[in-house]
Amino acid sequence: MNDPIQMLIDAGAIPSVPFDAQSRYNGVPLALHTARPGEPPLAYVKRRFVPAPSSVAVAARHVVSAMERPDLLGAKYFAEPLLYWRIADANAVVDPNELTDTMGRRILIPVIGG
Repeated sequence: MNDPIQMLIDAGAIPSVPFDAQSRYNGVPLALHTARPGEPPLAYVKRRFVPAPSSVAVAARHVVSAMERPDLLGAKYFAEPLLYWRIADANAVVDPNELTDTMGRRILIPVIGG
């Protein structure tokens, strides 16, 4: 039997690389879910496992000041605002806004690829 996801990719129904190279979901496999027989399957992204903060290589430590946002930290440390999620992962926060909602909070800035 053929892989249904590969069949959808081959048919052009889903892109072969569904996420941008900077996306937190890049490299996470897709899967299909069929709720009821006869209904079309729904594609979804499988679970993404985040490394434990204790295993992250730290490039810097940052103290949050007024008016900072996660995207601004991504721009400052990685020259790319969309990479804020790497900082969120390194600090074990689900909502990236938690990173900057408290002035004076100390957060870890990970090494890219670390």
